[in-house]
Amino acid sequence: MNNINQMMKQAKKMQEQMEKIQQELGTKTIEGSAQGIVTVVANGHKQILSIQIKPEAVDPDDVEMLQDLVLTAVNDALKKAEELSNKEMSRMTGGMKLPGLF
Repeated sequence: MNNINQMMKQAKKMQEQMEKIQQELGTKTIEGSAQGIVTVVANGHKQILSIQIKPEAVDPDDVEMLQDLVLTAVNDALKKAEELSNKEMSRMTGGMKLPGLF
C-alpha cells in the first residue's frame, strides 16, 4: 500500500513538472529564417508571433519567391519550436519517450 501512495505522489509531481514546462515553453521564442530576408518568430507552443520581411524581398513581378521565403521561414521556426519542446520534455523524462505526452 505504501508503494502505491509513493507512486501516486511521483505521478503527481511529474504532472506538475510537465505543466510547468508547458507554461515555460509559451514564454520562450525561436527564430526561423529564410536567407536572412524573411524572419519568423514562434514560441515554444508552435504559435507564430511575428513575421518580418525585408523590403528587398518584395518584388511585384516575383510574388512566388516571397511566398516560398515565408513558407521556408515559418517551417524553420516551427521545426525549431518542436525541437525545443522535445528537448525540454526529454529533460524531465530522462530521455524516456512517454506515449501521448509529446
